[in-house]
Amino acid sequence: MICERGQAYGYDLSGDLGDYAFTDADIERAALYRTLNILEKNKYVISHWDTKGSGPARKVYSLTKDGEHHLQQWAEVLHKVSKSMSHFVRKVESLNGARRPTRTKRASAGS
Repeated sequence: MICERGQAYGYDLSGDLGDYAFTDADIERAALYRTLNILEKNKYVISHWDTKGSGPARKVYSLTKDGEHHLQQWAEVLHKVSKSMSHFVRKVESLNGARRPTRTKRASAGS
């Protein structure tokens, strides 16, 4: 992630997304770049082109101070969501412990 490295290429960020995803679904790179553009417009991220080395120029992204603050706010929101979800899971598990669910066959489309 940007905050761990200080700066990162978009391609590297896309490789890290799976580590932070809520589902097994792949996150499209186009969505990542749209999000990075929005973050840059909101001044949470800045970028520059890295032209060093061989190959084409690559865009490097860095968090701004406002971006670090925004990230911290999101971490606090997600922490609260995490606590709520954990509470929900414990509640469901306690219901399942008291009353074992029975397996039922799914109704076929023709039924």
